[in-house]
Amino acid sequence: MDSAKEVLHDPAIRAYLHRLIGDEGLDLLERFPEEGEHSDEDLAAKTGINLNSVRHSLYTLYEKRLAEYHRIKNNETGWLTYLWQLRIDKIYDAVREDLELVLDKLEHRAQFEEENDFYICKECGIIYPFARALEAEFKCPECEKAITHFDNEALLIALKQRVNNIKESLGHAQSS
Repeated sequence: MDSAKEVLHDPAIRAYLHRLIGDEGLDLLERFPEEGEHSDEDLAAKTGINLNSVRHSLYTLYEKRLAEYHRIKNNETGWLTYLWQLRIDKIYDAVREDLELVLDKLEHRAQFEEENDFYICKECGIIYPFARALEAEFKCPECEKAITHFDNEALLIALKQRVNNIKESLGHAQSS
């Protein structure tokens, strides 16, 4: 299993984690003690990071299964303490899941772009699918100016290229 410090040297993984938890979250990962479980209060004290930021980062990592915890109840006070540990070994699974979600959205968008004609208001910059343009009698509903055909070929090419790049990254067979 790679340590958090080792994984953070990968620029792509670092960028992914930065998007998830920001600068303070990355700082937390870099300073997270390697062994054992730690309460959020202890982590805040050891790292000097605001407790709310520590908690936010831990819960965000938990949602991606990159951190886990167990609770201990103080029988005298009834208070719960959460003891956290990192599961950085799951980082590649988290990235793959997110990429597959993006891939699905991009494929649907590419299909929508391929199956529809579009019209644009050059005044407002708003693009309308054919059905909406027809309904508005080819006048912009915002400014009432005529709308003209919009060639989405460049967008469609870019979407398909992005889909293929993600498929290649995920090890899927390419298709267009």
